[in-house]
Amino acid sequence: MRRRPFLTASAGVAGTLLAGCITQGESGGSNGGDERTTLTTPETFEGTLTVATYESFVDAPSTSPGEWVKEAFESEYDGVTLEWQVAENGVNEFVQRSQQDASIDADVYLGLNVDDLVRADDQLNDSLFVTSDVADLENLRHVRDDLRFDPQARAVPYDAGYVSLVYDENEVDEPETLDDLTTDPYAGTLLAQNAQSSDPGRAFLLWTIDEYGEDGYLDYWRDLQDNDVRVLNSWNDAYDAYSDQERPMVVSYSTDQVYANEYGQDMSRHQVAFPDGQAYANPEGVAVFSDSDAPALGFEFVDFLLSAEAQGEVAVRNVQLPATDHADLPEEFDQYALEPEDAVVFSYDELRGNVDGWVDEWAREIAGN
Repeated sequence: MRRRPFLTASAGVAGTLLAGCITQGESGGSNGGDERTTLTTPETFEGTLTVATYESFVDAPSTSPGEWVKEAFESEYDGVTLEWQVAENGVNEFVQRSQQDASIDADVYLGLNVDDLVRADDQLNDSLFVTSDVADLENLRHVRDDLRFDPQARAVPYDAGYVSLVYDENEVDEPETLDDLTTDPYAGTLLAQNAQSSDPGRAFLLWTIDEYGEDGYLDYWRDLQDNDVRVLNSWNDAYDAYSDQERPMVVSYSTDQVYANEYGQDMSRHQVAFPDGQAYANPEGVAVFSDSDAPALGFEFVDFLLSAEAQGEVAVRNVQLPATDHADLPEEFDQYALEPEDAVVFSYDELRGNVDGWVDEWAREIAGN
């Protein structure tokens, strides 16, 4: 059974951190002041940790990261059982439960991005998650600074994707700019996703807002509509349509060739385009729920995900980039996991109070037509 010390604080969060219903070993108390102190008596862990996540993280045991993560975590913490909970409506499911004062029956949420966090904070008076500052995470120092997106240090990045364009070079030329997608050579070629229900769909929308501004992005989308863009509900729907050769271009991720190489796909149908050298950065984070019965174990899970071995396994199996600088990756990964020259991203503060309005405006104008 793994043991290691934890930090404690005088605030209520720290008391909760050390007093969950999960069976834990002896622990020292808070010093009663404002400073954090390192406990000299390590925690021991037993019981069940429930981790909520999105379906594709766990739906294919032989290829998705979920089964490997479960087995490796339980092997390291031999008194612990990890249970996955698929959140069909993402983090919104837990926002709604919190608004209704209903219990949250999970300890950790895996798959949180910055706009998810902003929307949760906009809709709730109290934070849905605990700050990671209350825990001594050994691997946190390895997280890339450019991927950290939560100013309150609740969500910790564990992987990252760059939303870009994937295209079939046999059918269409590489678009050099976003404007190209509105021209005749690209008429009826693009598959995109609904920004209301899809992370890459929302990321692509935000990319166009960055490019054309709040006053111009809807005009750009009207031009895309005139050029017969097809907007589907989810990334799975859009990528399946692309795989079925319904259209030669899809909004997807710059790591697409990792998947194509792994499964022996025709690489000519898995070319990655970075218009103007850009793509939209979409790091995913993991956070411990404020209502967790096992917050200390939850942070152990966070630290486990940031370990070199887990970073490599999750990146390859989730077809994303690692969030740290020490991931154990196969040699050919760098060849196929492409990154743009210029990563476009809106910060937490830029999205706060704006993202819901932008998405709603887009939905009324574009998705509703």
